[in-house]
Amino acid sequence: MSEILYDFGAGRSDPETFPTEVLKEAAARVIEREASALTNYPGNLGHAGLRRAMAARETEREGVQVDPEHLLLTNGSMQAVTLSAEALQDNPADTVILEEYSYPGTLSAYRSLRLDMVGIPLDEGGMKMDALEMELKRLHREGRTPKFIYAISTYQNPTGFVMPKARRLEMIELARRYEVPIVEDNCYADVHYEGDVEPAVYALDDDPNHIYLCSLSKILAPGFRLGYVYARPPMLEKILARRHDAGSNYFASAMVAEFYKDGIAAHAAHTNPPLKAKRDLTCDKLEETAADICRWSRPVGGLFIWVRIPDDTDRQKLYELAQSRGVNFLPGIAFHYQTKNVPYLRLAFGHLTQEQIAQGVPILSQCIRETRTSNEAITFDTLFD
Repeated sequence: MSEILYDFGAGRSDPETFPTEVLKEAAARVIEREASALTNYPGNLGHAGLRRAMAARETEREGVQVDPEHLLLTNGSMQAVTLSAEALQDNPADTVILEEYSYPGTLSAYRSLRLDMVGIPLDEGGMKMDALEMELKRLHREGRTPKFIYAISTYQNPTGFVMPKARRLEMIELARRYEVPIVEDNCYADVHYEGDVEPAVYALDDDPNHIYLCSLSKILAPGFRLGYVYARPPMLEKILARRHDAGSNYFASAMVAEFYKDGIAAHAAHTNPPLKAKRDLTCDKLEETAADICRWSRPVGGLFIWVRIPDDTDRQKLYELAQSRGVNFLPGIAFHYQTKNVPYLRLAFGHLTQEQIAQGVPILSQCIRETRTSNEAITFDTLFD
């Protein structure tokens, strides 16, 4: 197998902006100050200082007060995804609603729980509300109330799109009408490049049945394995009842709490501009090498670009050819809730160097051309039909 030189597959932040020296100093202070606490189990909610820091993060961004006693620290956002689903699930084959294209980790977790997933089509504003309403009506007629709606409404993975506030309010209204909780996954919240920051669902609606998930993997580093759930009682107690691991990593939590004791904004202001530059370069290289055969998103935040490729592309051959030339990406099938082999692929740009992006995108574009079964002009001009 060829060496992967241009790995557009994994969604990771820029390693060049990792705050090594500052974190070393924070770690030393934490070990000296909290050595005794490190010899104990952290408990179900987790490190109080990090919960306060993350509550402040949410309060500052969303403009509503967040109680740190309603925050549950988790081992990455995937534990949050799983705990919330388990808390809301009653039986195998319970129905859940989510975007037609979604995060593969979430899809894998829901499949392991044997949930019956109903996918809602997307457009440039995220989940389409007319389609959501139609599915809720259909399920209601069949006597099936979905256990929850799972939505990545900001910098959606894989598309990068943002759901506008008006559409969020529509989703909230539909959820209220059909008595379905919303599980909002906002793990890219502070990876923001331009434009307005749309409010989270909990900032628009105080329904105590809604659940909010967030992470530090994308703004800091995935190796810390730190995420959190924000949920109000009694929903918080339902989620805590599913937890059996004695809490998340105390040392990592304490170190990050020390690092973010003055807020997250200064760190985001340092890390986001290099990511924006990489987004711009990726889009520019796609424009130079694939404008006649592909369409793609230009996200205003997050780490992903969603690319529509020609329908006549041999997708398996494309993946194999790209791998043989040192290029990795995630194919559309990985994101489809029914694992349909759709003509899309996702490019993650955050952890690559600018040189790798500049060299890798043209190679990928050439691979797409070589794996088409015709030379006909594409029949689409947008990402979605």
